[in-house]
Amino acid sequence: MPPRRTTTKGFARTATLLTGKIRKASESRGFAQSRLLTNWAEVAGEEAAAISRPVEVSYGRGGMGATLTLLTTGANAPVLEMQKEQLRAKVNAIYGYNAIARIRVTQTAATGFSEGRVAFEGAPKKAIAAPDPALKAKATQTAAPIADESLRDALARLGENVLNKNNR
Repeated sequence: MPPRRTTTKGFARTATLLTGKIRKASESRGFAQSRLLTNWAEVAGEEAAAISRPVEVSYGRGGMGATLTLLTTGANAPVLEMQKEQLRAKVNAIYGYNAIARIRVTQTAATGFSEGRVAFEGAPKKAIAAPDPALKAKATQTAAPIADESLRDALARLGENVLNKNNR
């Protein structure tokens, strides 16, 4: 067999170029898993992520258990204090072991919290319009002659998606 040739013609994905730099920057702040920074909304939940940001993971002298520092505004600090154990469990699930022993909540002014924040969130999800029932009926009617039921259903769904996309 001839050796496999790359089809990228010298180009590389941006993610592969930035992975090392992101890892280096996050490890300098104590984050062994950069997913904790980049996917904070998925880790902590939408409500907790809206009022907090992970700032640092610091390790004690003994090296047993780290402290995760969260940044929040003064008004939201009591809310986070009550959620510390649930957040710790969620964060440790990302690491795969009990890496975080404590969570420390740091407060800042509301203006400093919103201005200095790095946007790791993805684009907001667009609302999907309701499918047209006439298009669904047309797709079902077109796939009706197919004998295999699962194939017929799959083709009907595909046809409905294609027709809905073309109508937008």
